[in-house]
This record gives sequence, structure tokens and C-alpha cells, in this order.
Amino acid sequence: DTKATMVFTPLKNIFGGKKEDKKMAGVPESVLKKQATQAKIAEQAKQASYEARQKKRQDKKDAIAAAEKYAAEYKAADEAAIANRRQAKAQGGFYVPAQPKVALVIRIRGTIGVSPKAKKIMQLFRLRQIHNACFVKLNESTIRMLRLIEPYVTYGYPSRSTIEKLILKRGFGKLNKQRIPIADNSVIEEGVGSVGIKCCADLIHEICTVGPHFKEANNFLWPFKLTSPRGGFSNKTKLVHFLEGGEAGNRGEEINKLVKRMI
Repeated sequence: DTKATMVFTPLKNIFGGKKEDKKMAGVPESVLKKQATQAKIAEQAKQASYEARQKKRQDKKDAIAAAEKYAAEYKAADEAAIANRRQAKAQGGFYVPAQPKVALVIRIRGTIGVSPKAKKIMQLFRLRQIHNACFVKLNESTIRMLRLIEPYVTYGYPSRSTIEKLILKRGFGKLNKQRIPIADNSVIEEGVGSVGIKCCADLIHEICTVGPHFKEANNFLWPFKLTSPRGGFSNKTKLVHFLEGGEAGNRGEEINKLVKRMI
């Protein structure tokens, strides 16, 4: 019996010890590495989500501050114009406001019977479809181009409220050559954030005042796709100039009434 016990004890230590049981029950190293990697990815995602929330909160504050600043600027400009008009009237003169810097051009005719030169100009203005509209910076060359395409378009000088309604209601941006709706300020920031235009108020202000980055802002905006005006165009007068009772050509500030019917 004693010999049997002495032989059995070392065999038990070799094949059935507690330390060996613990090692057999341990988690494989590959699983531990995978768990560590997943924990690291989850932590990074959590940190990115927190930073995105903080950025969104800060962007909202900046957008509200920009809108308030521009509202005060617009109010001061309107009050100055009224004061100048009253002063001129009191002195027996006339107040002549500054020439408009931007025009809104709307295509009202299709492609049939369009001369090659007029077609090329409308392509440069991105007016490829009927009832397309876009903003144009007014200078000597663009005014001459507008006169060449007057039979096919109508244009005028949009008010601040008209520009705001167009961008808010019918505004689409161009991102990676795709037409993306401006549903959030992040779309504007991604498109023209590099030039300091980060929210809708910045974009409207740049278009209204024809700022230094008007070209970038205007190119970011996809041409507006408007509907047929409520009440329609008259077939008899559609091809006649606006000054002769028609629809085509320069209509000055009356463009605001037309846009209201087409939005």
C-alpha cells in the first residue's frame, strides 16, 4: 500500500495539478487582444461623439451671433437710407440710392429658336432649363451679356427678403458635383467654410452685399429650380419686353413679385 501511494502521488502532480487546471480554463490571447481593440474603438467613438456634440453646440451659438450682427447691420443701413431720403426732401432735392450690385436672372423660354451666342451666355449663367434662376454680379460685361439674352430671360434687382426666401426655401448646394439640399449649416460649412461662410446668415449676407467671396458663394449655390408662376405667363405677351407690357427683359424691383409667385 505504501509503495502504491508513493507512485500515485507524483503521477497526480504531473497530470492533474491545480495550476494546470487554471491554465486550461484561461481566456485565449487572441480573444483578449480582440476585446482590448473593441474597447479602444468604443472609447474613440465615444470621444468623437462628445466632440461632435460640443462643436454643434458652439456652431449654433456662432450662427445666432452672426444672424444678430447682420440684423443690426441691415437695420442701420435701412435707417440711414430713410434719414438720407428725408434730409434730401427737406432740402428740396432728391435722394438717389446706390446702384444695385446683384441681379436675379430667370429663364422664361426653352431651347427652340435660341441663337448660338445667346445659348452660350445662358450656359455661362448656368440657365440650362426653363424657370431656372441664378444670381449675377452686375458689372459692365455682365450687363452687356444680359442685354443679349433679354428675349429669353427676365431679370431684376432682388430685395434682401427675396434672396433669403430663395435660399431658405429653394436653396441647394453643390458638394462633390452633387445637388445637396441646404437642410443644415453643416452643408454650407463643408462647401464654403474655407472662405469664412459657415452658416445660412453668412451666405445670405455675402450674396446681398456682394462681398469679397461672392463668386465662391454663388458657385456653391445650385441654380434655383422655380415653378411656373401662379396665374401663368400670357402667351401673347411672354415674348414682349416688360416695358412694352410683356414678360421678358429687365423689370427692376418688380422681380420680387414674380419670384413670390414662382417659389
